[in-house]
Amino acid sequence: MHIGLLTLEIFIPEAHSLKEKRYVLRSLKDRLRKFNISIAECRHQDLWQRSTLGVVSISSDHQVLEQTLNAIVEETERIIDGSLSSYQIEYL
Repeated sequence: MHIGLLTLEIFIPEAHSLKEKRYVLRSLKDRLRKFNISIAECRHQDLWQRSTLGVVSISSDHQVLEQTLNAIVEETERIIDGSLSSYQIEYL
């Protein structure tokens, strides 16, 4: 069994309140669930324009896991249009 952890650092310049930030994040998380993952905000819950999301996926095949996490990064960049500051993939 292979476990992958993807950490997404996101900057949301159009958010001017926590409510606006939550709207953007909820929309992103809902659209990423098609990958059958677990996703949660891990850091910066009290900041308006910054967020860190943790994404976890499990697979019996390392290559499938790697492809899934890379596809999530690409989809996130497409959805939030350049607001992805950085990301990190770890395999446990």
